Amino acid sequence: MHIGQGDQFEPEFLRIAPNNRIPAMVDHAPADGGAPLPVFESGAILLYLANKVKQFIPPDLRGRNMALQWLFWQMGGLGPMAGQNHHFVQYAPEQLPYAIERYVKETARLYGVLNKHLSDGREFIAGDYSIADMACYPWIVPHERQRQKLEDFPQLAQWFERVGKRPATERAYALAKEINTAPVVDEAAKGVLFGQDASTVR
Repeated sequence: MHIGQGDQFEPEFLRIAPNNRIPAMVDHAPADGGAPLPVFESGAILLYLANKVKQFIPPDLRGRNMALQWLFWQMGGLGPMAGQNHHFVQYAPEQLPYAIERYVKETARLYGVLNKHLSDGREFIAGDYSIADMACYPWIVPHERQRQKLEDFPQLAQWFERVGKRPATERAYALAKEINTAPVVDEAAKGVLFGQDASTVR
């Protein structure tokens, strides 16, 4: 999907993802044996796949609850706040000190929350590696662009290194380098990505 070119507004994609955002997927072999099943929103996709393959989510009540809490923490906190950080620090047409300070500080606070959670010696967010780690890790990757220093969050930094050294993580980011070879947000793309309102919902 070339979201900077507006592919996400095509009817074929909107049937999968009515919010015209990525990621989105279609499972052509759902567990119920029925028709292909579209799924949108990254948290929903992670949970759907974990339930389907019975991996990366703890099977016990308390472990599952822990993983889901931190998955939703990323969905409702880390992702949106770091996303606003990215926008006002990197893409806004004018530098707005209040907005930059607001989101840089909130990003730091959220880093601190995760750092504290990891300070009891646990290797991963919910004990074993899970969808909670998968959801959070990509939002820490651009920490420098978010004006964060990992040395300020030592437990988070160790977790970040552990996740980054997982073979699947290394493969995924190596593949991303091959796919993401052009600038994602040029001036034309900004109009597509940041110029939407209710009139663009089709």
